[in-house]
Amino acid sequence: MKYSEKISNKLNDLLILTYDAKRGYSLAADKVENPSIKKFLEDKANQRYNFGQELKSEILTYGNLPEDSRSIKGDFHRLWMKFISSVSSNETEKILDEVERGEKKILQAYKDILENKEWILPNSTRDLLSKQRNAIEKALETSRMYEEIVS
Repeated sequence: MKYSEKISNKLNDLLILTYDAKRGYSLAADKVENPSIKKFLEDKANQRYNFGQELKSEILTYGNLPEDSRSIKGDFHRLWMKFISSVSSNETEKILDEVERGEKKILQAYKDILENKEWILPNSTRDLLSKQRNAIEKALETSRMYEEIVS
């Protein structure tokens, strides 16, 4: 089986968002001083790296080439995080706000793929995307918890 062009494009979009999330988490980890939050952000950066590797492998399995670039929106999001951290009196809270915003965006991308009734995804792809989506939802909950603590 080979992915349709639409599915391949959506999965590659998701892969690019995953790369962006990894870079965003790494940047955020560099900006915070709280050891627990720093570890959380570093762990999420590593997790997103692994998600990217899994997505690349899955895309290749079904006969398509994975993207290997980052998005302009992701670059803008990271620049915004740098700006926020340079002017904010409570940078950790602002960084966690940005993490939440990014997570909501990527969750919507997963939802768009998983809930599209017109596409028939292989079980391995559906299972992978569901597993990753669930982990992102957990990360979002944890980020919100940390944000409450620092606010």
